[in-house]
Amino acid sequence: MDSDLKQLGDALVGALPEAVLSASVAYDELTLEVEPTRVIEVTTYLRDDPACLFVCFIDLTAVDYPAREKRFDVVTHLLSPKHNRRIRIKVATDETTPVASLTSVFPAADWFEREAYDLFGVLFSGHPDLRRLLTDYGFDGHPLRKDFPMTGFVEVRYDDEQKRVVTEPVRLPQEFRSFDFLSPWEGGVDYVLPGDEKAKTNPQ
Repeated sequence: MDSDLKQLGDALVGALPEAVLSASVAYDELTLEVEPTRVIEVTTYLRDDPACLFVCFIDLTAVDYPAREKRFDVVTHLLSPKHNRRIRIKVATDETTPVASLTSVFPAADWFEREAYDLFGVLFSGHPDLRRLLTDYGFDGHPLRKDFPMTGFVEVRYDDEQKRVVTEPVRLPQEFRSFDFLSPWEGGVDYVLPGDEKAKTNPQ
């Protein structure tokens, strides 16, 4: 199986020079790294070529690598029922450079691209309706980015006086605590408590 996938990967690199940057096999699945400006060409070839026939769109998502210049990998999975093979396509991009939408090749990519835009902030050019899918209108930020704060930026609650749901900035108040550093329960350090200095350290 791996040898067949490797042969297919080599054939794709040869058939689509400079469009398929690399091909590798892992876990019985072929992975292609694709030049972002040519992703439509590559996916169309994978769908239509008789040796490929990856006609079934499985899913699309993004992966965040904040330390990289191109911090996102847009990852698409396709299936060829005819040849019983799966393929993974990776396209690297940053926060401002859009990736070509696959909706013209696979209409099923529509909501997956909206989800990637909503949760990661990845932009897709040519998408028919690129707007948030899971978060609310006016939501600030993209929750699956690794630098998104765990608390979020705003909180939603029902205000009984206004009789409606209100949105407010997140507040994390810390209640006042008085620490007794002489207490043996506050860390268990070795010191003499007041009054104990009169006790005999070595009783006879």
